[in-house]
Amino acid sequence: MWKLKPPLEMPLSLKYKHILEQLTPCDPGASIKLKKLSAEEEFPNLAKNQTYMAEILTIKMYKRLRGRATQSGFTLDDVIQPGVENSEHSCTRTVGCVAGDAESYTVFMEFFDPLIELYHRGYQQIQMHRSDLNPENLKGGADLDGQYVLTCQVSAGRNVDDFCFPPHCSRGERRALEKLAIEALNALDGEFKGTYHSLKNLSEEGLKGLTAAGILTDNLISPLMLSSGMARDWPDARGVWHNEMKNFIIWVNKEDHLRITSMQQGGNMKQVFIHFCSILKKLEEIYLQKKHPFIWKDNLGYVSTCPSDLGTGLRASVHIRLKHISKHKKFGEILQRLRLAKSVTGSVNASAESEVLDISNVDRIGFSEVQLLQMVVDGIKLLIDMDKYIEQGRPIDDLLPTQK
Repeated sequence: MWKLKPPLEMPLSLKYKHILEQLTPCDPGASIKLKKLSAEEEFPNLAKNQTYMAEILTIKMYKRLRGRATQSGFTLDDVIQPGVENSEHSCTRTVGCVAGDAESYTVFMEFFDPLIELYHRGYQQIQMHRSDLNPENLKGGADLDGQYVLTCQVSAGRNVDDFCFPPHCSRGERRALEKLAIEALNALDGEFKGTYHSLKNLSEEGLKGLTAAGILTDNLISPLMLSSGMARDWPDARGVWHNEMKNFIIWVNKEDHLRITSMQQGGNMKQVFIHFCSILKKLEEIYLQKKHPFIWKDNLGYVSTCPSDLGTGLRASVHIRLKHISKHKKFGEILQRLRLAKSVTGSVNASAESEVLDISNVDRIGFSEVQLLQMVVDGIKLLIDMDKYIEQGRPIDDLLPTQK
């Protein structure tokens, strides 16, 4: 007769292995299947790359970080891809990288921290970013000369907690974000009551109408959006909202989850800022009630897709006609001292004699929203005075500003 051996006692580690595997969160980096190629073979060619990314990234850093990933699977190669594909700049030197989620700034802090300090003129990660959305703290700004200032605009991006950013979010996430945005925007009333236009469902006639109204532009997709992945599945789950007066515009799922803009004709920048703060606070309240607050970190401020927009994420600008000072040999230096930047608008209001310039703040982080608006308001007033002086044949030496 065969003798049956007693069953072997299975070790607990094997017995409960399947349960432990379900409970243990997996390391995203472990799921990255890289071929057996060295870091040197994978390292991008940065020899002629003019982005800020290329100045920071080294082969040693690449070796240390290329195998890491955020919990959603965003890698260092995903971070730097925009700068690899867009290595040159024409007028403005680009950052050359993006974040795929808020965690990117932590997982790849060895790369992002020095890049942020380089781009934002020495802003250090040990600093705490300040926010001030109280228009009462802004001095002046309601009476910029309408003979020079054509329009005023204030805008800022916001990203929503628990979702990946546009370069990395899935189709389902993007659609969920659009649904969330529509619910929030439909909850607005009074002067903020408006209409949401899904780009996917927009007719050719509707597209032309929004473009003619200045709500849409001819080029909706930028090179950055293409190279970073922001434009995947375009135009699915993308859209633009505006109120009935068309002086509030909100983009959904473009560079950031939301891009909020307040604008109006004339030189009343303070009123534009008051409206901007009002709608921003209402949206922040609605999103908080829905348990998806805007992402904020003490050292980074409002967290954005592009490191260039960290902090306030705010851009305050005016379209202004400056016939004389814009041609002065020290114009670029004056703007630098005022911490302002310029670009040509191509505005329909431009004449053969003078081009309309877009003048805006350079900084985003390290200054509060009110401080940035104050720089723009004070700087515009000074530029107008200088333009008048030159027109009258008077020297502007006494008006030259010191470095802000």
